[in-house]
Amino acid sequence: MNVFRLPLLVALLLLAACTQTTSVAPTAFTLAVIPDTQNMVSYKHQKNAGFALDGSEQYLRQMATIANWRDAAGQPLAFVVGVGDVWQHQSKVMDEEHRARGFVAIDNPYFASELAVTDRVLSDEIPLAVAGYRKLADASIPFGVAPGNHDHDAMWSVAGFPPDMTIAPGDIRMIPQHLGMLHIGGLDNFRSAFSADGEFFRDAPWYVASHDGGASSAQLFTAGGYRFLHIALTMQPSDAVLAWAHSVIDRYPGIPTIVSTHDYLNTDGERLPNPMVDLARVDPDQHNSAQQLWEKLLSQRDEIFLVLCGHQHAQSRRVDLNAQGHQVHQVLADYQARGQSGLDAGQPMDSRRGVPAGLGDGWFRLMRFDMAAQPP
Repeated sequence: MNVFRLPLLVALLLLAACTQTTSVAPTAFTLAVIPDTQNMVSYKHQKNAGFALDGSEQYLRQMATIANWRDAAGQPLAFVVGVGDVWQHQSKVMDEEHRARGFVAIDNPYFASELAVTDRVLSDEIPLAVAGYRKLADASIPFGVAPGNHDHDAMWSVAGFPPDMTIAPGDIRMIPQHLGMLHIGGLDNFRSAFSADGEFFRDAPWYVASHDGGASSAQLFTAGGYRFLHIALTMQPSDAVLAWAHSVIDRYPGIPTIVSTHDYLNTDGERLPNPMVDLARVDPDQHNSAQQLWEKLLSQRDEIFLVLCGHQHAQSRRVDLNAQGHQVHQVLADYQARGQSGLDAGQPMDSRRGVPAGLGDGWFRLMRFDMAAQPP
């Protein structure tokens, strides 16, 4: 398996406010970030569907590698963060809540594959995703998962932002005026795998809070002699979700906090969405943009020192000062577009886009926190 290591020295001033849990000197520890496994989990990326290799085997090897990981001192991972798009497909054209609110889905040939509705997500993809995360549970590694757009029950092309089918193929740009816009709804499928009362979390003492049945969630973990809080938020979360996140931090004041959400940074390190999946633009009453998330939550709570995200295909990083003048590290990692393993197995290039078929290649990110060198 391939991993991308990002060293991060946790010598932040905010950690001085937390309470050391043991008398042992601080030590280094590692957490893993799992971005966008959807292409490995997709039922279309398996040998029985005509793909050159079984993405399912690659995914399960990835998760086994994470579950069995040991650092140089022989220590397992302290925590694992899943940043969403665990699987690929949807089971509904539109969820009932959005339909009742008057949303209308339209045909969009540009996204026909992405919008395909299939029961295979229920019979194949979600059980496979759960089998992977069960390896972490069996290894007693605490983890949290934020839902991505593909983890929703439904994704559709929005009537108010239709695609322009008159544009010549060579002139098409990745903008809503050309391709239209997509929206998402429903998290029953996500809760079937990661609900607060499901197999992974109902008896886990480190799973300390949830919102909307586990669509957003919070976990505590101890590493390097200190306690940390992780909060996983829904994609472009609502004001209600942000109020809940504030309440969780209020319950654990002074605990250094990591926040994960599916979409936050683009590949240039800007707080901008994929313009075709801009939930806050389509439904501003129920979604906050990345910039609003920063302004309403991330910059306001001194406990938050790290933000993790996926969704946009590549990696980037930025550091900003919060309202108290302390650094907040914000990191994008998403390897779903990698397709070298498919090429090696004989999978043809994507004829429509002229690139390898995206798979992920089993890549994930390791982040090492070294507090021994400079104790907080």
